Amino acid sequence: MNIIKFIFHADKYLYILINKYGLGVYIILFLIIFLETGLVITPFFPGDSLLFITGTFAGAGILNLFFVLITLISAAIIGDSVNYFIGSYFGEKIFLKSKLLKKEYLDKTKNFYKKHGGKTIILARFTPLIRTFAPFVAGICKMDYKKFFIYNVTGAILWVSIFVYLGYYFGKIEFVKNHLTFITLTVIILSLTPFFIEFIKQTIKQRNN
Repeated sequence: MNIIKFIFHADKYLYILINKYGLGVYIILFLIIFLETGLVITPFFPGDSLLFITGTFAGAGILNLFFVLITLISAAIIGDSVNYFIGSYFGEKIFLKSKLLKKEYLDKTKNFYKKHGGKTIILARFTPLIRTFAPFVAGICKMDYKKFFIYNVTGAILWVSIFVYLGYYFGKIEFVKNHLTFITLTVIILSLTPFFIEFIKQTIKQRNN
């Protein structure tokens, strides 16, 4: 299955996966969210849109809402934890070996995470790409794991619950049912908007300096 097609037509392909694998689809959903949050090399995997689409299937009675929530929240928590430990063990070495990154950047990032790490972990959940890199950077910065874990769990519960329940309730609306692909694209665009706005702001700021 082409991952690009899956990202933009998750409704179509998720239905195919359910028909083909039955209860095994919960394992597939777990793996997708785990990889999207757990590995810095797979930030392009569907996140927000997949949660929303999965919620619509739960609302239609095709998937069990309780199992969906448990599966996806667990995947998000474990994914961030794995990403944290990868960053903790390997991240600083990779960072310092890079010719593009200086130690002063690492020191500034560490200070930032000491002050705003918890808030960052939670808010990052709602921004694609940033969501994947935030726990990795937290690991590099040696953020206290107990503190990280609390915010990790909180962020995972909020992120998964909000998008799944949005799909669960709004997916029952006739317009949403008939335009699920369009809704999916809208969710993706809205999710990426804060990232692009911040990128533009930083670009303008650097040019002015």
